[in-house]
Amino acid sequence: MSEKQLVAQAIAKALDGELSAEEILNLLENPKSKEHGDVAFPTFSLAKKFRKAPQMIAAELEEKLEKDAFENVEVAGAYLNFFLDKQKVSSATLSEIITLGEKYGQHEIGQNRKVPIDLSSPNIAKPFSMGHLRSTMIGNSLAKIYEKIGFVPVKINHLGDWGKQFGMLMTAYKKWGDKETVEKNPIQELLKLYVRVNAEAKQDEEIDAQGRAWFKRLEDGDPEAQELWSWFREESLVEFNRIYNKLGVEFDSLNGEAFYNDKMDEIVEILEEKNLLKESKGALLVDLEKYDLPPALIKKTDGATLYITRDLAAALYRKRTYDFYKVLYAVGNEQSNHFKQLKAVLAEMDFDWAKDIIHVPFGLITLGGKKLSTREGKVVLLEEVLDEADALALSQIEAKNPELANKEKIAHQVGTGAVIFHDLKNDRLNSFDFDLDEVVRFEGETGPYVQYTRARSMSILRKANFTLDVNVQYSLNDKDSWEVVKLLKQFPEIVVRAAEKYEPSVIAKHSIQIAQAFNKYYAQVRILDENEELPNRLALVHSVAVVLKESLRLLGVEAPDEM
Repeated sequence: MSEKQLVAQAIAKALDGELSAEEILNLLENPKSKEHGDVAFPTFSLAKKFRKAPQMIAAELEEKLEKDAFENVEVAGAYLNFFLDKQKVSSATLSEIITLGEKYGQHEIGQNRKVPIDLSSPNIAKPFSMGHLRSTMIGNSLAKIYEKIGFVPVKINHLGDWGKQFGMLMTAYKKWGDKETVEKNPIQELLKLYVRVNAEAKQDEEIDAQGRAWFKRLEDGDPEAQELWSWFREESLVEFNRIYNKLGVEFDSLNGEAFYNDKMDEIVEILEEKNLLKESKGALLVDLEKYDLPPALIKKTDGATLYITRDLAAALYRKRTYDFYKVLYAVGNEQSNHFKQLKAVLAEMDFDWAKDIIHVPFGLITLGGKKLSTREGKVVLLEEVLDEADALALSQIEAKNPELANKEKIAHQVGTGAVIFHDLKNDRLNSFDFDLDEVVRFEGETGPYVQYTRARSMSILRKANFTLDVNVQYSLNDKDSWEVVKLLKQFPEIVVRAAEKYEPSVIAKHSIQIAQAFNKYYAQVRILDENEELPNRLALVHSVAVVLKESLRLLGVEAPDEM
């Protein structure tokens, strides 16, 4: 039970059921100053109900409360300030962490129901850029978080392996490409061709028409178009997999857009049966005016399909295959309208599970305040950023700890981990400017800072040669350890909150708070002093190490034992 639930139950009992514990829970606050306790209850909202001044209500409540679970309860004007029993809370918290280890914070909310997560989804024949980082790591982290609370995540890399861009690329390759040159450096050469063809299409409408024609040939099964497409796809997957290995990301499905080519006819048939399709200048669309949305274009005039046609087929396939509880799409904020249309069309098709489609939008990564664009050639390759981050981490490790074993491996865990952590510590809807020197700092609110704090805790445990005894009730009663204990106690509800909000940053920010509180504790308390409190202090250090490692794992970041 969280401290707020404890307080809410005590107040509900004192109020003789006038308010439920759940109603009270929504009114509780965190005091701005720790001098005002651990939980505060404002009584303003009760004034009308009880026809009394809030100050009087607070004073009367204080008299009725059972205070066994609290160290102290103080009246401060209209507020009741609760001070929790440090010894009892620390004992229960440390005992739970020591007993459960990495399973601390686990829940059975999901009941093994499936949650497919659509993430990463890079486009074939284009480089894996910084722009793909957010979808990949937000989706990967949500999979770990949902697994932690009892769901079965299904990670789907819905590869962008279909669409007009392939027609454009084929046009470019046929006009200016050379097989031998492309084979030497596939992705870079294909990118050059893609950028060139888009630039020239702006000046020459004929090139754009040729791109559309090539894509139509691909859709119609033309052997030459299919051979080029397969080649582009295979070369791309080699590069993508190398980068996924660096990031520590794996998938359960690589079914991309092309997988749904033979599944779109059924969608069109259902739409026709339900009289939902309207014709407009030879194109087929679904009117979504009642949802205050523009019409969803299902087929173009030339019969070519669109993203939404394939996404409708994908949604139906996923429901049938996984019978999902809900399906998450970690896709940029700029696609919000697309997902509103997707849900609206599925609702019009009488699929009641349309409500279970959840778009998890996020902001952009910018560099120097400028948006990245593959089409215009403004590409920052993710692999180069990760390699540079690893090198930066290695240089700092060599400066701080030159004798460290496995320096290169740890530098990768720190450098790449820093890039991932920085991405996930930002509220996902916020865009942010990327500065590598800031990201890989060992000080401040960074991944390396959290990793270093955890490594420090492991170092203390090694020096103490400490062995935990699960039968011992460890507890602490001092104000220095209390801030750390409270944060450790919050971890299980932090995991649930991150899942409910689809927000890994909740866990990243909490891990920073734990690291800051523990480092303050480390600076103020001589942890390894030999006295009767030593085992209790070491139990706290152990618990910090456990929770920080699990927090980082849920973000997709490794936690080295030494740094």
